[in-house]
Amino acid sequence: MVPDLLNTLNRRPRRTGLLRKFERTAGDEVQGVMAEARATIDVIVQLIRADRWYVGLGIGEVDEPLPRSTRAGSGAAFVNAREAVNRAKASPHHINVIGTDEHHAEQVESVLWLMASVLRRRSERGWAVADLLAEGLSRREIGVKLGISQSAVTQRAQAAGVVEEQRGRALAAELLGSGAAA
Repeated sequence: MVPDLLNTLNRRPRRTGLLRKFERTAGDEVQGVMAEARATIDVIVQLIRADRWYVGLGIGEVDEPLPRSTRAGSGAAFVNAREAVNRAKASPHHINVIGTDEHHAEQVESVLWLMASVLRRRSERGWAVADLLAEGLSRREIGVKLGISQSAVTQRAQAAGVVEEQRGRALAAELLGSGAAA
């Protein structure tokens, strides 16, 4: 599963905010270096959706200059990420966040747990509507594409927690801020 995950996470065109591509670090673990909070949250949502990965997010400084390989990186973000992935294995939502500021890391983690709770209950029909909304289609266009009424699209979006996900993404990205993450 790791090669497929790496292909997905590193897919071209280049993922926005990716400073160093995701690489296998050990066994079934992968690690990448992100600079943009929204891009980091996008990756985490993608991993939550797959529902088969433990997610450890390390917040902190990275030693510069960054080496060419993610595996050769060093700094607090890398140390924190290693510990976070280990702790994620015992976490209720398989997500753990560690940063120098423990309170801040806990806030980010709390939002991610709430998002995971919503996303893991989403049905395939809910994902279909959420994906099309994310592409920018209107509810009417989605209804035509899925062969359902506009009202049914709205109902599926509500049941899927689309608004909750959007707000969760925005809050998590705001909390995460502009700090580098590994």
